[in-house]
Amino acid sequence: MPHIPGVLLLPGGAAPVDGFFPGLAEGLIADPGCRVLRHDRPPTLDGVTGHLHATIAEAGLGPVVVIGQSLGGAVAALLARDHPRDVAGLVLIDPSPVNDVALARRITQTMRTVSALHGLPVLGRVVQPLVGAAGANKHLRRATRPDVRAAWQRMKELDIPQLAQAVRGFDELAAGFRETDLPRLPAVVVTADRKPDAPMRRAHQRLAAALGGSLVSWPGADHNAQLTHPDEVLAACRDVVRRASGERR
Repeated sequence: MPHIPGVLLLPGGAAPVDGFFPGLAEGLIADPGCRVLRHDRPPTLDGVTGHLHATIAEAGLGPVVVIGQSLGGAVAALLARDHPRDVAGLVLIDPSPVNDVALARRITQTMRTVSALHGLPVLGRVVQPLVGAAGANKHLRRATRPDVRAAWQRMKELDIPQLAQAVRGFDELAAGFRETDLPRLPAVVVTADRKPDAPMRRAHQRLAAALGGSLVSWPGADHNAQLTHPDEVLAACRDVVRRASGERR
């Protein structure tokens, strides 16, 4: 009987893992019967893969399938590079482009600007609600599942200084990242519904190819595909877990 690997969940940005992936842990526990480690990453990128390596060892779960969204997806890819024996498979949900220096620089520069505006006495009170509500309000109106609605509501309560701290140094990590250093393993990279020639989609396509995995997307999927398409994300995660399990018979 194949061994079912454990699963490590890494939320995006500086968000806590609680409620970030609605129904995902519960779905994986029910089928195929995974042990799930919900983990809040350290507030900075400094030494993050070493911290996760120690966390996995302490939990006695390795190697695990790592499921990460946005910055959590980039960290998952870095973990696979730095500690390949810890990782049985990857599901990267619209990961931050650690394999594209230009995009990584744009992200860090944007966050520096938003953080600086947020620190201004008057304008700062306007910036946080605008950034937090960007895209969330329309999804709140459309969401029918209570757990998904609750997750979108938390998106509106974005902590900008915390997020700015979380992405600090991301451009430097990207500058030292090589796709050829990644292991080949069961993997899916979920990308938002973008045009085929969009730079972010191309970065995701290269990441999937380097891992020997597949690139998937769904109509209407946005950066938070775990909320716009929770059932599809669960199915993709189950597929990777099963393939990782099969490889370890």
